[in-house]
Amino acid sequence: MNQRIPGNFSQYLNVPNAAGRLTEAIAIAETLTRAGIGLKVNLDHAAIFTDPPHLVAGPIKQLGYISGWDARCYPSPVDGQDYINVSGQLPESSPHREEGWPDYIAVVHPIDLAARDHMLSQGYGNPFIHHLTWGIVAPPRSNDEVEPVYALRLMEFMRDARSRIRSALNQEPGTLIIALPQSVIDDPRFITPRMPAAEFQVEAMEGGGFLLQFFVLTGGRIELALRVDTKQTFNPKSVYKISKDEISAVQTSE
Repeated sequence: MNQRIPGNFSQYLNVPNAAGRLTEAIAIAETLTRAGIGLKVNLDHAAIFTDPPHLVAGPIKQLGYISGWDARCYPSPVDGQDYINVSGQLPESSPHREEGWPDYIAVVHPIDLAARDHMLSQGYGNPFIHHLTWGIVAPPRSNDEVEPVYALRLMEFMRDARSRIRSALNQEPGTLIIALPQSVIDDPRFITPRMPAAEFQVEAMEGGGFLLQFFVLTGGRIELALRVDTKQTFNPKSVYKISKDEISAVQTSE
């Protein structure tokens, strides 16, 4: 298995639950690799809950992450409480990639005392890693393959991945969130994946590109994401839906 996590994480960030979550991420990667899921080498992103934000945003800036690189912030209503998610991107040229640092780190902070109290009451520490996301290697696209056809192939690819992961982990995966270019959704050739309607959601991807993602562990501890030609870390509507319906600060395992 080629997947890696940053062995020097604690040199930059003081996150009490990091060791357990990073170890879990590697264990899940090993299981998924055995199930035939092609994962990227580094994590796609880590979501770290914190108050105040500088506890995370400052240290990752020292690593070279560009905070707010996509000029976006993402409202995140977790457990009925309000948070704001701001993503930092690690440049492609960064030597820290060889150390296993994720492509992105999302700094997620509560906006009021009620959200802060709820976050701290879970006992994970402040800051704490909420979830880690592995990237899935996307199937190649031929030069003459039109976007609606490629979109369907990506959706079916992720449908198959969810099925195999369900068997490998003996857990029901979260909703498959499918963010596609608006032009694809509007194309008369576009069709939705062959899945029960309750198991997926299709929406327009802000900024263009393809981003398909779903959670694999209870409470949203580990996520998988497939991205092609995206211009921002997340899709705002996807983040809102995922935060509201797919994740929780109340998690069943470390």
